[in-house]
Amino acid sequence: MTRAAILSDTHGLLRPEVLSYLAQADVILHGGDINTQAIVDTLEGYAPLYIVRGNNDKEWAEELPQSLTFFIEGVRFFMVHNKKEVPPHLSGTDVVVYGHSHKYACENHEGVLWLNPGSCGKRRFDQEITFAMMTIQGHDFQVEKITVPHP
Repeated sequence: MTRAAILSDTHGLLRPEVLSYLAQADVILHGGDINTQAIVDTLEGYAPLYIVRGNNDKEWAEELPQSLTFFIEGVRFFMVHNKKEVPPHLSGTDVVVYGHSHKYACENHEGVLWLNPGSCGKRRFDQEITFAMMTIQGHDFQVEKITVPHP
């Protein structure tokens, strides 16, 4: 069994509530708009990291990929920052992880889970502060939405 913390749009802020979940993670996925190398370094200190570059990740992030395909146990992931950049044919993909909108979404389309963990960094407008935890066992997985309370 693998526990994955799935984040996006941290925009330079890792909240203490998020850090407590990272300590429980076997792997971390970040869907972009990280904003600083310090965030990457912190995440790497917790668990192996899969990360893509977001539209706000500038010169410091030039080495980060725009998209990434990888397996965790028997589950095939495709990750990109902006949903509009997902290729039309995702043969064999089980989970698409994306960010950009800052809005949590977890929807199944034709056997593929499309997951936007939302934003757990700086709060934007009146949107929720969210991320996801995923439990993966073989080819099976379950997603839990985590909402960070705000004043």
